[in-house]
Amino acid sequence: MSYPEIRSRRLRRTPALRRLAAQTRLHVDDLVAPLFVKEGIRDPEPVVSMPGVVQHTHASLRAEVRALVDLGVPGVILFGIPERKDAEGSGADAADGVVQVAIRNLRDDVGDGLVVMADACLDEYTDHGHCGLVRDDGEIDNDATLDRYASIAVAQADAGVDVVAPSGMMDGQVGAIRRALDAAAHADTAILAYSAKYASALYGPFRDAAECAPQFGDRRGYQMQPGNAREALDETALDVGEGADMIMVKPALAYLDVIASLRSSFDLPLAAYHVSGEYAMVKAAAANGWIDGDAVALEHLLAIRRAGADFILTYFAREIAELMNA
Repeated sequence: MSYPEIRSRRLRRTPALRRLAAQTRLHVDDLVAPLFVKEGIRDPEPVVSMPGVVQHTHASLRAEVRALVDLGVPGVILFGIPERKDAEGSGADAADGVVQVAIRNLRDDVGDGLVVMADACLDEYTDHGHCGLVRDDGEIDNDATLDRYASIAVAQADAGVDVVAPSGMMDGQVGAIRRALDAAAHADTAILAYSAKYASALYGPFRDAAECAPQFGDRRGYQMQPGNAREALDETALDVGEGADMIMVKPALAYLDVIASLRSSFDLPLAAYHVSGEYAMVKAAAANGWIDGDAVALEHLLAIRRAGADFILTYFAREIAELMNA
């Protein structure tokens, strides 16, 4: 046995030595909790395909966020489900829209003790379920959609959001939002760009939770092809050039190589979204007794951190924070 092998074995001998020699660590500070808030419901509604996740009322959302703050989780990202939808996604930028009300409530409750992020997209608000405005020929009108995104971002910033997160993958969305925020005296509002968002088969449970499955076609025309890694560098460079403050890869586990590539190429804070399908698979396997769900969740998140992510959007945020606080 070689000396390096002996040394590695020595450093694995006890739990304390393993902790001391750990090269990557997962901390509660690395977690952001995605949360759903829905209009027109009296009680939280469970999302069947995502055990442990619910569509919140405003009251239950406030209670959940207070619990997360008490656990030390530093941030949440909000997704809204309006009571009424239309082709323009009118509720997305309404002053009394579901997310704007939630942002104001959370700001009142926790002040600056939590980073409040919000999704800036249209798919949850449109009756057709696409992320952009749809032309008569069924294609997405990229440029017209940018105006809607800019308006959504300003409405969220007016409500007190810290970070706007445009997820629609429209060309030029970060620049349009940055210009609109600056013009509306919201220069301090940050942008988390979904710079490398792939057309993944792992979003199904999220679409159940956000009630946003496309009513026709799919989103492959504006999301990235799963086989394209170099394209992620180009897309991210565009977002950085347009004024992104943070960048993100979505999904996470199937794209660890992309996370590592972006980490080596850009100095901005890098997020990864551990998406609904990745969460649901762990929950399903654990429910059948095939795996230790907590251990696998921790291993997944540690792998994402090891690949280079600075923080992780994950539906496991509360569970992992509770384990770390135990």
